[in-house]
Amino acid sequence: MSKRIKKAQRAFDKKDINLARLAHKKELIKKHIKEEGHIATKSQYLGEFVYGAIDGTITTFAVVAGAAGAVLSPVIVIILGFANLIADGFSMAAGNFLSERTNRDLIAKEREREEWEIETVPEGEKQEIREIFRKKGFKGKDLDRAVKIITSNKKVWVDTMMADELGLVESSKSPWVTAGSTYFGFVIIGVIPLLAYVISYFVPLFKQNTFTIAIIMTVIALFIIGTIKSYVTKKDLWKSALGTVFIGGVAAFIAYYVGFFLRWLVAL
Repeated sequence: MSKRIKKAQRAFDKKDINLARLAHKKELIKKHIKEEGHIATKSQYLGEFVYGAIDGTITTFAVVAGAAGAVLSPVIVIILGFANLIADGFSMAAGNFLSERTNRDLIAKEREREEWEIETVPEGEKQEIREIFRKKGFKGKDLDRAVKIITSNKKVWVDTMMADELGLVESSKSPWVTAGSTYFGFVIIGVIPLLAYVISYFVPLFKQNTFTIAIIMTVIALFIIGTIKSYVTKKDLWKSALGTVFIGGVAAFIAYYVGFFLRWLVAL
C-alpha cells in the first residue's frame, strides 16, 4: 500500500485535516494514482480470500459440530468434513466466478449499446448527459460547458453514461483470480476445524479431547480471519474479530444441537 494512501487513512481515523491535506498534495496524487488503482484491486482480492475463509471455517466446523452432536465416529467426521470442504469450496468459487463473469458481460453489453446510441442518436444521448448534470446542480453556461466537455470525448461520454445513468462501474478484477482467492481461503482456513481429528490419529492428547481442541482451533482461526477482515475494512479490530467468532459460534451451536436431536437416526 502506498504511503499516500496510508497517510490518508491515518488522517481519516484521527480526523486530522492537516494530515489529510498532506496526503492530497498534487504531486503525490499524480505520482501514485496508477499505483493506487493496482492496490485497490489487490485489496478486493484479499476481501474475496476473507469471504471464502469465513464461509469455509464456519461451514466446515458446522459439519464437525453436527457430527459431534450426533456422536459420530472421528472417521465419519473427517469424511463429511473433507467432502464439504472440497465440494462446497468449489461450489462457492464457481458461483463467485460466474457472478463476476456475468457482471463483466453485462457491463460489456451495456457499453456496446451506449456506444451504438452515441453513433446513431447523438442528440438524444447529449440530452441525457444534460439531464444528468442538471440533476447534479449544473445550470446555464456551466451546464452547457459540462455537456460540451463530456461529449467531446467518446470514452468519457460512455463512462459517464455507464456510471451515472446505469450505475455500472467496470471492475479490473479477474473472474479466475476472484474464484481462486475465494477457493484458496475456503480450503486453507476451512480445513483448520478438521485438523484436530486428523492429528488425533497420531497424538493421544488430541484423541482424548478431539472436539474440544477442534473448538479452540476454530475460534483461533475465526479470530485471525476477523483480524484480517478488520485490515480490509479498516474497522475496529476487536469488534471485527469477535463478531466473526460470534457468527461462527452461533452456526456451530445450531449444527451441534441439530445433530444431537437427530442422533437417534444413527441407530436405525
